[in-house]
Amino acid sequence: MDSGGSSDMTLAFELDALKSLADPNAVFNDARGWTSYVGVVSDKPTYVVTNFTRKERIRQDFFSGPRGVEESLENVKRQFDTERHVFVGTSEEHREQAESVGWEYLPLENAAEAADWEIAAGDDDEDPFEEGDQREDWP
Repeated sequence: MDSGGSSDMTLAFELDALKSLADPNAVFNDARGWTSYVGVVSDKPTYVVTNFTRKERIRQDFFSGPRGVEESLENVKRQFDTERHVFVGTSEEHREQAESVGWEYLPLENAAEAADWEIAAGDDDEDPFEEGDQREDWP
């Protein structure tokens, strides 16, 4: 990916964007070659992000913890003082979240095209323990 000539960049993926990639681990490894820091932020509970990154063997420099996306991006920007802070997401809401805290927004499709990352074909790896997936027979 052309990072504008500088590798002094902090790159954050929204969890859904990362899940949309065919090989998230390869994407992280690739991004490490042209960024200073790379991590994941999400509105989902911490265990959802942790479970996904462990399953995919992703070593992240930061994660959102029990905060929302905007607060996480603010904290990461304070902690990692780089020339650029870029947020990869999948929706207009993600764009608004990034811009509200002074991050550049990059749609997943644009990032994938520029970096030659493959987007996954389908959603057959859904996590049954994610928030919102409630069993009716569960207490």
